[in-house]
Amino acid sequence: MRILAVDYGESRTGLAICDSMETLASPAGTISEKNTVKAVEAVAERAKELRAEAIVVGLPRNMDGSEGERAQKCRRVAEMLAEQTGLPVESWDERGTTKTAILYMNETDTRGKKRKSVLDQAAAAIILESYISYRKNHRG
Repeated sequence: MRILAVDYGESRTGLAICDSMETLASPAGTISEKNTVKAVEAVAERAKELRAEAIVVGLPRNMDGSEGERAQKCRRVAEMLAEQTGLPVESWDERGTTKTAILYMNETDTRGKKRKSVLDQAAAAIILESYISYRKNHRG
């Protein structure tokens, strides 16, 4: 199944998509939009373009597992995406994904404007890799 991952942010939203066999998560762009409604519309449009069959939205839980204001906003984004796309939408724990993406950027010496443009996509790809790994290990 082609799954679109969404790393929603206040200014930028990173996207990643996997192939239909759920083996490879690839960056799929960044949406630069501060207005939540417009950001959701842009994500829904990108989901259609990419022929996504499901969406997973990163859920930024606190390190103790609790949910704060950001997590609630991401849950609302997930609800809005489900309404707009008609696709199944699931929230997925994203703790540590941005930090991991930053480590990747450091290892590849990605700096400046290029770093900013790919960081959110990398975080979305990490979310998606975690999600598809879970699905493979918990089928049936």
